[in-house]
Amino acid sequence: MTEHEQTSDLEWDFTGLKAVFFNCTLKRSPELSHTSGLVDLSARVMRNQGVEVEIIRPIDHAIATGVYPDMTEHGWEQDAWPEIFEHVKAADIIVVAGPIWLGDNSSVTKQIIERLYAMSGVTKADGQYIYYGKVGGALITGNEDGVKHCAMNILYSLQHIGVTIPPGADAGWIGPVGPGPSYLDEGSGGPESDFTNRNTTFMAWNLMHMAKLLRQAGGIPAWGNVPEQWDAGEDLGLDPNPEYR
Repeated sequence: MTEHEQTSDLEWDFTGLKAVFFNCTLKRSPELSHTSGLVDLSARVMRNQGVEVEIIRPIDHAIATGVYPDMTEHGWEQDAWPEIFEHVKAADIIVVAGPIWLGDNSSVTKQIIERLYAMSGVTKADGQYIYYGKVGGALITGNEDGVKHCAMNILYSLQHIGVTIPPGADAGWIGPVGPGPSYLDEGSGGPESDFTNRNTTFMAWNLMHMAKLLRQAGGIPAWGNVPEQWDAGEDLGLDPNPEYR
């Protein structure tokens, strides 16, 4: 028996992990969202392995625009983000999913990235930034070019604020360039796309594997990446240079 066959026979269990998916469609519930097709596919893979999955459609919530943790402190009458962020804080896996418009991410996707960024200065008990130890991915749908461009923007943004990005952390589907069927439209070929189904499945497994590895390791070591260490003048490997500090 090969090593691959031995591994494939294992019963993987990711019970205890939590994932939150942001479906950044521009359509309010219960209107059909083509992005939800890929989200549901990825979420099903995770749920089948014991992951607790929550799917949030931001357009259904009164999320304010801005880059502060609570925009009611900056002139907005209401802001659902602080409550939503409690779900993000509890999650091991964050997936940002959305459609392509004019070759780019939707305005809602941009808003969620901005609000995630707004919390990037928050620290954990060990002094690390709040997103350290979480893993992230991206799912993109559309009927025009831009899957890789949109995923690149999301994944860069997530890693920049401290989220770990595993291999193959994105997947997507596009129809023919120009007017045409969307992912869940009859005859689109989207749900039957072997390429999309493979990449979406691989992404889900890679996110679960990395999240479990990080949890078992106790996260990323809190040394050399803690703001208080830098502010206190700890020797983090740079040559002493008082004038620079």
